[in-house]
Amino acid sequence: MLWARRAPSLARRGAPVGATWGWARSAASGANSGKASPESRADSKYRETVLLPRSGFPAQLPGRLQPEAEVEIQQKCGFSELYSWQRQRNTKNEFCLHDGPPYANGDPHVGHALNKILKDITNRFHMMRGYKVHYVPGWDCHGLPIELKALSELKETQNLSPMEIRQRAKEFAERAIEKQKSAFIRWGIMADWANCYHTFDRKYEAKQLSIFHKMYDKGYIYQDYKPVFWSPSANTALAEAELEYNQQHVSRSVYIKFPLLKSPPKLASVIAGCSTVSLLIWTTQPWTIPANEAICYMPDSDYSIVKCANTGECYILAANRVESTAAILDTQFEVISTCKGVDLENGSCAHPTIPGRESPFLPANHVTMAKGTGLVHTAPAHGMEDYSVASHHQLPMDCLVDEGGFFTEAAGPELQNKAVLEEGNEAVIQMLQAAKSLLKEEKCVHSYPYDWRTKKPVIIRASKQWFVNTANIKVTAQELLKKVKFIPASAVNRMLEMLDRRTYWCISRQRSWGVPIPVFYHKTTGESLINSEIIENVIKIVEQHGSDAWWTLPVEQLLPRKVAAKVSSHDVLDYVQGQDVLDIWFDSGTSWAHVLEGADQRADLYLEGKDQLGGWFQSSLLTSVATRKKAPYKTLVIHGFTLGEKGEKMSKSMGNVVDPDVVINGGQDHSKEPPYGADVLRWWVAESNVFTEVLIGPAVLSAAKDDINRLRNTLRFMLGNMAGFNPETDSIPSSEMYVIDQYMLHLLQDYAKKVTEAYKEYDYGKVIRLLQAFHTRDLSNFYFSIIKDRLYCEEEKDPKRRSCQTALAEALDVVVRSFAPVLPHLAEEVFQFLPYKKEGESVFHSGWINTSSVWKKPGLEEVVEAACAMRDSFLGSIAGKNALEHEVIIVIDPGLLFELMETLQSEESSSVSQLNEIMMASQTTLLSELPIEMATDEKVIKGTFLINLEGGDIREESTYKVIVLPAAKAKCLRCRKYTADSLLSLCPRCTEVLAGK
Repeated sequence: MLWARRAPSLARRGAPVGATWGWARSAASGANSGKASPESRADSKYRETVLLPRSGFPAQLPGRLQPEAEVEIQQKCGFSELYSWQRQRNTKNEFCLHDGPPYANGDPHVGHALNKILKDITNRFHMMRGYKVHYVPGWDCHGLPIELKALSELKETQNLSPMEIRQRAKEFAERAIEKQKSAFIRWGIMADWANCYHTFDRKYEAKQLSIFHKMYDKGYIYQDYKPVFWSPSANTALAEAELEYNQQHVSRSVYIKFPLLKSPPKLASVIAGCSTVSLLIWTTQPWTIPANEAICYMPDSDYSIVKCANTGECYILAANRVESTAAILDTQFEVISTCKGVDLENGSCAHPTIPGRESPFLPANHVTMAKGTGLVHTAPAHGMEDYSVASHHQLPMDCLVDEGGFFTEAAGPELQNKAVLEEGNEAVIQMLQAAKSLLKEEKCVHSYPYDWRTKKPVIIRASKQWFVNTANIKVTAQELLKKVKFIPASAVNRMLEMLDRRTYWCISRQRSWGVPIPVFYHKTTGESLINSEIIENVIKIVEQHGSDAWWTLPVEQLLPRKVAAKVSSHDVLDYVQGQDVLDIWFDSGTSWAHVLEGADQRADLYLEGKDQLGGWFQSSLLTSVATRKKAPYKTLVIHGFTLGEKGEKMSKSMGNVVDPDVVINGGQDHSKEPPYGADVLRWWVAESNVFTEVLIGPAVLSAAKDDINRLRNTLRFMLGNMAGFNPETDSIPSSEMYVIDQYMLHLLQDYAKKVTEAYKEYDYGKVIRLLQAFHTRDLSNFYFSIIKDRLYCEEEKDPKRRSCQTALAEALDVVVRSFAPVLPHLAEEVFQFLPYKKEGESVFHSGWINTSSVWKKPGLEEVVEAACAMRDSFLGSIAGKNALEHEVIIVIDPGLLFELMETLQSEESSSVSQLNEIMMASQTTLLSELPIEMATDEKVIKGTFLINLEGGDIREESTYKVIVLPAAKAKCLRCRKYTADSLLSLCPRCTEVLAGK
């Protein structure tokens, strides 16, 4: 009949059994005692007749053996040739994972390991499933961090030319690349390591400039004077992705009064009764006050005119900030009148530190009421929203701060040459005090942007820069992003929000190490010269000579006279090359154009850390959408960051930094930092919940090693029992196999399906959970315990033994392939020890898990699960004692359950039936009614089992009784079952087996 699937009982298969097979145990006890017991002397002559597992596969590799064995496996199994091999396969199915370039400025770390191993697991899985994998590793090689590190190696850097800086930076990047590449290869990352991409390669640079060219032609790139994030510590503009936010930054916040100069017409009558009126302002950046050009209010909010109880002065501030502000200023405010923000229109106030300057009142939607006074001091040169207001109302946007973060001469003699974040801030506060405009100063702890590399505070500063107008791109980008698959799905909202906030992208950097922006400036006027022909000429030169040519070739070669003559009346020699380079996010964000193949140039997958939602994911999207109106990726997988095992950030001072090289090869003291090998590192990556923060430390690594050793034990058992077996010639058809062996194939089918789906969803943690549950519960604790007697004691070529060897061979193959993407070294090691595989055969050359549809036999579950329910009753009643010392009587009323058990044991009593094998007793008796006479010491256990067949069409709850009796016969000297007629004889089964020999 066709039987419908019933959910298996995990408890029945998962509980460790109460008996272990005896030969290994008795051999160990004899070895330890120094002399043989009478029993062992009697049975020693039979020991050689038992087919115990034989394999050279080690249960574990201690000390240095693990990393050494992995290196040997990499060489023997062709790890370095695997990528090229699979690229040559004749298949139309291709899987493209575009490698986000790691930064070439340091040693390999666990963050690299997390990212690269996740990518490698993905690639190996797809390769095994028959895809031709496209994966080109790359490095991000330009930019400030590399430049700073390269220069930090020198004592004197002030007088270095741009080319000297570039040469130093390139050499530093090349050294970092080689270190990282060696580590990636050692971790088992599959790639063609002789053909990687680097953002300093001339062809890459030329392709990047061609993307710049297309975006410039479409009007997306322009030059403007705008406020940008500026790093005084690095003297360059920064993109938002290059910022870190210090949550504990301390600012000197101030409450200031701006004296009313011109009353708003709608409030003239109310204000007329006040002697002095001022607007109250709060800011955490006092140094920006000299650049103030306006005061902004929220048009629809309520504002109050209040009288101060301490001084009698009148102030204007937001109505819902009156009480909190009075408390901060340690006074009380009497509300004289309340109005709408719009009623402040056409008013103005005097600047508190610059006599004669007038600051108008202007409406603005960015004003918030959560903090401060509801009135915002507006310095167009030092705020993004301030700039927008100034642009709309044609306000001055003068910047009083230079590239080093010092006040310029225009700020006045009291402030000139003072650092705005230090003594400049103090000087402004002193000026406010002198003008009697400072009402209160207090410390404010808040989140503040820092330079991601120098780890020092940044400022917002207006300067002339090159920008990408993201406002004209992001609507299309957001629509296309909604069609991209995100894992985890919640990440799409974060990226959409980041895009929404991005009004423009500053792509110019004031550094030497990078790809130059192809623009020329007039020596006298500073006027810029750039057009398509100029850019095209520079692209040709860069393609031939690399971007160094911008600094080494004469201007007339970079800017041909005939090209310049079309757009300018000046001579070529009147121009100089611009010194700004492109933002490294533009560098890496154009990698799709250089690396991805085919007309579509879209990757199936980008896989990076969560910081790339505002970084590489975004810059890649913007450049791709701007030039061709499509996303460069179909799926984004986003992982978290690595932390110490207690959830803390890693730092040298805390001593919790995990070095991947130490994990693999061990530290100086192997007792404290043992060598684990690369597979432990890969197991850690796979088992972690990578979509949150990923923890690593000594305890985590030790646990990973233990997990792998448990897996090795399972593999060793299967390998040991493959001796003398060849699946091609010795396998038993599934229809002729023992029911328990067929059941194992049934479980393998289910396991293979689930593990494949987990890989497809990039849920490698689930892969590991499925693997651990299957090899410990279904195989080791359940199946192996049942089949040991048949494996060890039947005649070597007996079909009964071949049946379980057939199942073991399939189980071994499925299990090894299922973890091969995660543990490639272990998978290849197992294949080296398979007695029936050709020497040197690779698991990765032979494909993914291959199961047969005929394995799926749902009705088997009813038979085996019912037998296991009765076995649980039996084993539970003997409290961990040796099951072989007992006999079992099973009593089931006539019906479906009895018929199912009859398929496992047709005779009434048996010591060799399939039912007895599952029960693990010395003998099992199957009855339809209780014996008439029962001994007094029998243990009778009652139970029920629900049979659910044909998709629920057949449902029958049956009762059963299990009676446990002491074994009536003597222990067989060979198989250890209590089935012999005397202490010195063999049981009938063993007698028959030996007679054949």
